[in-house]
Amino acid sequence: MTEIITGLDLSLLEILALLGAVALVMARWLPLAARSRATITAGAVLVASAIALTATGIRWQMLPVLAGAVLAAPFAFSPLLRRRTGRPVRRARWWLALPGSIACAGLITAGAVAAFAFPVPVFPALSGPFAVGTRVLQWTDSLRPETFTADPLDRRTVVVQLWYPAQNSPTDTPRAPYLGRTEDEARTVSEALARATGLPGFLLDDVTRARTHSVFGAPVAREGRFPIVLFSPGSSGVRTQNTAWAEELASHGYVIAALDHPYDSAAVVLAGGRTITTETVSSGDRDKDEELAAGWTAVRAADLSFVLSRLADLDRADPLTGRLDIGRVAAAGHSLGGAAALQAVRQDRRFTAVIDLDGYPHGPVSPALDRPALAFTQAITPDTDPRYLPRLSEVLERGSATSYRLTIPGAAHLTFTDGPLYLPPVSSIVGSLGRTESSRVVTAATLAFLDAVLRGTSTDLPSVLEAYGDLSVHHPGTTR
Repeated sequence: MTEIITGLDLSLLEILALLGAVALVMARWLPLAARSRATITAGAVLVASAIALTATGIRWQMLPVLAGAVLAAPFAFSPLLRRRTGRPVRRARWWLALPGSIACAGLITAGAVAAFAFPVPVFPALSGPFAVGTRVLQWTDSLRPETFTADPLDRRTVVVQLWYPAQNSPTDTPRAPYLGRTEDEARTVSEALARATGLPGFLLDDVTRARTHSVFGAPVAREGRFPIVLFSPGSSGVRTQNTAWAEELASHGYVIAALDHPYDSAAVVLAGGRTITTETVSSGDRDKDEELAAGWTAVRAADLSFVLSRLADLDRADPLTGRLDIGRVAAAGHSLGGAAALQAVRQDRRFTAVIDLDGYPHGPVSPALDRPALAFTQAITPDTDPRYLPRLSEVLERGSATSYRLTIPGAAHLTFTDGPLYLPPVSSIVGSLGRTESSRVVTAATLAFLDAVLRGTSTDLPSVLEAYGDLSVHHPGTTR
């Protein structure tokens, strides 16, 4: 697959095929003197680009484009063939040709729109001083039974992906694929994500073509010890769903550990190839669903604490030895993962801070939160769950440490994920900030908070956060 041109969401070959198809449709409407040359040129460009695309891999978005060209071809080339055989050239009356031309143009336009709506994700350039390495680990907690299975000997297993500050790799070093360690794993995950969202699987085919900025197994950067951020994805989410966010944080000197939660994440591919898909299904009853969500949140919170313990072990015997600052750790999560992060920090004193990316706080609100918190929320609309803000405010206001709630104007629930990079730019789905601006705003605010609470940078944090949205500051005993 040739490289996608950012902004156009098409490769050079696809642009040539699109232009050839358009020219083939328009050729019928040119003066007879120019018609032959335009038809032959358009046909040559179209055939050459189609052959090249066949060799490199045709995206489904190009099928309507090629179909439109195929339908237009007989009408475009028929006069040329008749002329070569000496037969009289007839030109269909305009009122007969127009519907056919419109139909062909509609197919071609549909392909171009589909390429824009479902592009190959292009990850924003990193702004930090570090290159980024990544690796995937699998750990089993021998002390915790797996509650999603009936096997009494089954123990809880999690898959964790690390993004960390790395030494620079040669420019021709392959970058890590998105969604998985291999293309097969990425395809398995993308199909599971499509099922979880009710989309036909082919709509997310291009997500598996993406390449991130990370390098698998890159040597860790030599400078200092790096604060840690543990990340839990949303319900049916996967460890890679916030890759742009994780890579940007890692480029600024943080180690990100993102979890797959088996039987909750859409698909978890274990070592050996076994795939576990989600079994967390809502019942439709509000009270029952709240009880279920509280249970799932508790499992996720325990997963976060377990992974932190294993990271502490890594710091004693691993390539990351001496680079992990176990004394400066934040828990973070999106949606249900945000609820898990809040719960993990209340239960585990090793966490220094918490970031909730638009997550409803399921489960108990006690003990009170006594470490700094940053809670992102999407733009509040009449469709927002009326219980959401009161519940979140209760958790923050009960705390004995300063916390912040930042509402991002124009944000939707998936604004806080990689979703804007590859989903249709529909404001109710991904917000109205744009493909790259969504990631920039969320990551910049996250960095400001982490730098202040984990690194102790001297900054007026409220003033910095206010630049990104509507801020509420919850001081112990007061709120503004």
